[in-house]
Amino acid sequence: MKAIGYRKSLPVTDADALIDVEIDRPTPTGRDLLVRVEAVSVNPVDTKLRRNAAPADGDLRILGFDAAGIVEAVGPDVTLFRPGDAVFYAGSIDRPGTNAEFHLVDERIVGARPASLSVAEAAALPLTAITAWEMLFHRLGLQRDRGEGKSLLIVGGAGGVGSIAIQLARRLSKVRVLATASRHETADWVRELGAHDVIDHSRPMAEQVKALGLAGVDYIFSTNATDRHFQDLVELVAPQGRIGLIDDPEPIDVRLLKRKSVSLHWELMFTRPLFQTDDMIAQHELLTEVSRLVDAGTLRTTLTETLGRIDAATLRKAHALIESGKARGKVVLEGF
Repeated sequence: MKAIGYRKSLPVTDADALIDVEIDRPTPTGRDLLVRVEAVSVNPVDTKLRRNAAPADGDLRILGFDAAGIVEAVGPDVTLFRPGDAVFYAGSIDRPGTNAEFHLVDERIVGARPASLSVAEAAALPLTAITAWEMLFHRLGLQRDRGEGKSLLIVGGAGGVGSIAIQLARRLSKVRVLATASRHETADWVRELGAHDVIDHSRPMAEQVKALGLAGVDYIFSTNATDRHFQDLVELVAPQGRIGLIDDPEPIDVRLLKRKSVSLHWELMFTRPLFQTDDMIAQHELLTEVSRLVDAGTLRTTLTETLGRIDAATLRKAHALIESGKARGKVVLEGF
């Protein structure tokens, strides 16, 4: 089968940063599904791994996490899906990735694909939806249909995670949603997704929040540049508030949170599959709910651009766009 991988950590401008290869088709065992991949999206984690995690001794590593496709075959212990089912999911960081014609994935982290979306639109959602859902509802403790009088700030609102987090918070809770954006097009985007207020993260944020009449923000979801904004976040978080982050910042001084009794939460959506936790099936359940909400018109895809077919040249373009820091929403590749 066709696949795209890398053997060395190289700049994305290098033709060998990602290469086309032919490898054997895998066979499902246990609770694995063999999925015929139809579309994939690219996330910051793909570019971070390509740049910083060189395979040992020139081995091949296949990246890719988000995928939408059709179940081709199932392992003997599978109970949730059968061949022919249309699915979407985000894979696991400790297994070969989705940049391949066929891919193995544990059924407990897979959801039924939204019937109302194209395959490309569906591929844009899983990783960011899982990340946002787990942060908002499992880490920060937002409650569905509650939160009157509370406020949430999403730093990096126009990115892939921010774009779905805005929708989840606005549609499923009653908190006031603030999102950061620094360009006209990204500010328009986060408003379109449902943000009540837009904060320019290129300027001091605490002053802008106070100008909205808020003494502090109850919840903060920082998707990027946490170290650069940390002093601001400490200043604007409300006493006994909660801060969650998903990036890998330079060292931050968490002692600054003590005076306000602020809790700090880290989210990695790969934790459940990586450690085979008892509640691993929660990702299947939340993707199933996301699919239902999409089909009900409550949530929308965050796809902004389909770059082309799934091959090394197009993936390099997608990685370059993510690395530029100017991506809005999600970038998808479709077909081999």
